[in-house]
This record gives sequence, structure tokens and C-alpha cells, in this order.
Amino acid sequence: MPWKTLVLLLFYCSAYATVTHRWSRAVLFPASQRFKRSSAAFLNPVLQNSLEDVVLLYEFLLAELDIDKGQRISIKDEELASLRKAAEFDTICNEIIPKSIPEIRRLSSRLSSYPRVLKKEDFERTVLTMVYTAYRAAQSQGHQKDTWAESFVNLYKALKNDLMLSYSKQPS
Repeated sequence: MPWKTLVLLLFYCSAYATVTHRWSRAVLFPASQRFKRSSAAFLNPVLQNSLEDVVLLYEFLLAELDIDKGQRISIKDEELASLRKAAEFDTICNEIIPKSIPEIRRLSSRLSSYPRVLKKEDFERTVLTMVYTAYRAAQSQGHQKDTWAESFVNLYKALKNDLMLSYSKQPS
């Protein structure tokens, strides 16, 4: 009898460790883990490393974005577009964030079951995905508009949940 209990306990510990390990390496934005063909570096840029970077991102979004028929996002203001951070913004918007309804729904589903506070790059990318879905909702009509709006609301709920989770984990 004790051997069966020991084997069962070892099985449980192994299963628990495996599940915990899988959650710790869960990737919300799989495209960020791909290799860039032109370099040996991962495509995993982060825009917001300082308060100045946050202000710059806000300027990018206010300067008006251009989204062409191929869904490539670019900054209209040539001066802002020439900045080094604009290249990272371009990479995130055009290579990493999801742009189709199924991909955005998959992201929303993963976010709704994500067990901990988002990393800053995942939070940033989710916000940029929300910006993209808001743009698509504004440009669409009828059923497509409703689908994009629903995707926007689901992302909003996931980010609100993340903010509430991070707020509840702060020391009082």
C-alpha cells in the first residue's frame, strides 16, 4: 500500500511541475518568438522602457497611422517615422500583433485564462492590438463591424482584468 501511495504522489508532483512549467512559458504572441531572417536576433522588441518611450508611443498613435490594403501599419509623420523607436513600433505592429479575427479571438481566449499579471511587452502588444481592432471596427460595416467591436471589448476586458490583478497584488 505505501508503494502505491508513493507512486501516486510522484505522479502528482510530476504532473503539477509539468503544468506549472507549461504556464510559465506560455506565449501570448507567438510571432515574437520567431527568428528574423535578416539577423540572428529574436523578433522581440519592447517599446516602453522608460517614461519618454511611453510619451513617444503616445505621439506615434496621435500622429496618425496609415494602414494600407495589405494591413501594414505605418506612421504618417515622416519625422517620427525616422526615429529608431519607430522601427521597433513597425516591427511590433506588422510582425507581432495579430490582425485577423481568429488570431485576435485566440489571443483574447489566452488572456482570459492567463494565470498571472502580464509582462510589460505582452501588455503593450495587447494595447496595440486593441488600437488595431478599434481602427478596423471604425472602418467596417454591418456584421464585420460587430465582430471587430466584440473583439475590442474582449481585449478590453482582458486588460481590465490584468490591471485589477496587478492592483490586488500590490502591497498596501
